[in-house]
Amino acid sequence: MDRDSLELRTTVTADGTLRLELQPVTLPEPGPGQLLVRVEAAPINPSDLGLMFGPADMETLAWDGQALTARIPPAVMASMRARIDQPLVPGNEGAGTVIAAGPDQQHLLGKRVAMLGGSMYAKLRLIAAGDCLVLPEGAGAEEGAALFVNPMTALGFVETMRAEGHSAIVHAPAASNLGQMLVRICKAGGIGLVNIVRSPRQVALLRDLGAEHVVDSSSDSFRDDLTQAITATGATLSFDAIGGGEMTSIVLTAMETVAQGKMESYDRYGSAVLKQGYIYGVLDTGPTILRRGFGFSWSVGGWLLFRALQKLDPAVIGRMHQRILAEMTTTFASHYTARVTLEQALQPETVAAYLRKATGEKYLITP
Repeated sequence: MDRDSLELRTTVTADGTLRLELQPVTLPEPGPGQLLVRVEAAPINPSDLGLMFGPADMETLAWDGQALTARIPPAVMASMRARIDQPLVPGNEGAGTVIAAGPDQQHLLGKRVAMLGGSMYAKLRLIAAGDCLVLPEGAGAEEGAALFVNPMTALGFVETMRAEGHSAIVHAPAASNLGQMLVRICKAGGIGLVNIVRSPRQVALLRDLGAEHVVDSSSDSFRDDLTQAITATGATLSFDAIGGGEMTSIVLTAMETVAQGKMESYDRYGSAVLKQGYIYGVLDTGPTILRRGFGFSWSVGGWLLFRALQKLDPAVIGRMHQRILAEMTTTFASHYTARVTLEQALQPETVAAYLRKATGEKYLITP
């Protein structure tokens, strides 16, 4: 069997150059517990872009005839020390067809599977069977390509809410594929959800999905609208994919305004209601700004899917997987702006398009 593959690799060199290029590789035969999968679809998620380009200055992006290159500012090279001269293959998740299997996995030959485990931007992927979900008969690779990162994140938000004793969620920005999944999940579960979007068009998009509370951050009345939505839902937990700027601070302040409105007497330290803000993305790589208008009962932290899953009982994760498979074409359906090959993913004009990370836009690599 042909085990020759092509991988998209990202490398940081000691002189501060980032290289993104295609490299041929021959994979070994799958051993016990392993599958050899022909990758048919793999989405470009923001977390994948972080590995592909790191802290490189995108203004210096250029094609040298063999690879895309960009310069990494000297000030951040110290943080890249562990990456120097190590070719890495991005792509957190994907889907494809099993073309070879270890001796104990022969029953999976010919099956289409969804995969999680990195290195998906390749023509072939050698992977542990335990990192795969067998897709329902007749399901396409596109339907299964993004069944881990966004669906598990949206479900993980709800599990975090329950574990920490909150009853409703604020999410920003909410018009993304992930945000649309969270709207469907919360609507089905009767969970209060405040959706923060960035345009009237996105308000209409989420309203059409059945979202009740949608506020537009571009509106002059945004802060008042946000406070009213938090009053209606009682949300004390937020998830922010923007990262930089003031969004988390604005949300915490609105939560505190609502909490103080329910106090029977004045307290110079503010309300005793704990307001939790989680930052789970870096759509804005600038500083996170907190303007202290939210009292003293608050917490801000990072939320990462893979670490959040480590805190969950395996049985809970199993139920999450089963729900995702059962609702893959409804609750957890992803929509793609464009499909590109591995070769096209290196074209500067294509890179510029998917680097925009525009809300609701998602690119799919089809090796």
